[in-house]
Amino acid sequence: MHATAPVSPDEIRKGFSKAMSDMYRDEVPLYGALLELVAQTNARMLDSEPGLAHQLQRTGEIQRLDMERHGAIRLGTAAELATISRLFAVMGMQPVGYYDLTPAGVPVHSTAFRAVHEHALQTSPFRVFTSLLRLELIENPDLRAFAESALAKRSIFTAEALALIDQAETQGGLNASDAEAFIRQALETFRWHHTATVTGAQYQQLSDQHRLIADVVAFKGPHINHLTPRTLDIDQVQAAMPGKGITPKAVIEGPPRRQCPILLRQTSFKALDEPIAFTDAHGSHSARFGEIEQRGVALTPKGRALYDQLLNAARDELGTFPNEANAERYVQLMEQHFHAFPDNYPQMREQGLAYFRYFVTDKGLAARGQVDQPRTLQTLVNAGHVAVEPLVYEDFLPVSAAGIFQSNLGDGAQSHYAGNSNRAAFEQALGRSTIDELQLYEQTQQRSMDICVETLLK
Repeated sequence: MHATAPVSPDEIRKGFSKAMSDMYRDEVPLYGALLELVAQTNARMLDSEPGLAHQLQRTGEIQRLDMERHGAIRLGTAAELATISRLFAVMGMQPVGYYDLTPAGVPVHSTAFRAVHEHALQTSPFRVFTSLLRLELIENPDLRAFAESALAKRSIFTAEALALIDQAETQGGLNASDAEAFIRQALETFRWHHTATVTGAQYQQLSDQHRLIADVVAFKGPHINHLTPRTLDIDQVQAAMPGKGITPKAVIEGPPRRQCPILLRQTSFKALDEPIAFTDAHGSHSARFGEIEQRGVALTPKGRALYDQLLNAARDELGTFPNEANAERYVQLMEQHFHAFPDNYPQMREQGLAYFRYFVTDKGLAARGQVDQPRTLQTLVNAGHVAVEPLVYEDFLPVSAAGIFQSNLGDGAQSHYAGNSNRAAFEQALGRSTIDELQLYEQTQQRSMDICVETLLK
């Protein structure tokens, strides 16, 4: 590559994802054990279910299956959020979706930075769930002022990273050597810190308000608190984790087990208790954990409404947050209520519940131009000239995200912040609007339809 040729943002993202994974594996050895477990499970699934393997081959997902799927960070100020948005933009990542976690007792709101086009996602599906602390929800005014002061003193980006962001924006990208330097410098924002910027007593005050507040405020910067590989069978992984010396959370977040997975299912192991040097003493802090996800088909607004209705009904009947004591009952309730959601792709498509991608088949190509060739997309599908595959869900679920947070912060972390959603404030801090993920799925589905029609009928 010529020294001055710009590197694709997708390739920078791919390089950053690998560097992040290597760093996190060094920092959290259990992460390596998770990767091995997921790889073994996926290999078994692909060997035992040729239909699934064929589906993933056709959609191209098999090529990205072993790539790291998402990380998560928590920021403290509007300025940090605005700058991280610029940093991710260098890697072709945009803020998709708005997630308010306050109804579940977590004082943050969030977005997911990711690629938005299916071709870019094919190169690297890496995404970062990025949360902003809601400082206004700290009830004690003195503690709130202290938190604001502590956050105002820090700079979470290296000078070199900021300079390279400026350069990418003014020059329209980075060449190979600058892209490598950018990855190294950007990685420093996500590195673990063994030292805190507050005293032990100040840390305790923040933690007593909410453990997540202490996690954000007490250190010189954020850290990646998990990296999540994608499995093809999360129930197998959940069952196998104890055998690897890993204790999983009691309940898999998201929809129940299905023949045709929908949206997102997640599990994790609890946060590690790690030694920390406060400014005046030694102590410990727990923040980083292991997470695994299984992704299913993206749902339309109609499908999401049905999903939310069934999820809420199951949770209302449970009457409390799912936990170790009620895990078995919760699973039964979820399976019972989700009988109302069709568990096969043709019905989901006919009822307009999910998004799909359309692919021209060899049979379709062979019949192109023939007199009796079908003339509409549906008749092409019926004739086997066009194949239909589920469009994978690339985003997150607020209730699931909150459940993962809570399981790693402890039951005592639950608070009540009812009615505090503030998308306008989040987007003002971000410096732009978040992207509606449902529109992205609609556009991807439509592009695949257009390609089929263009290829076979014009």
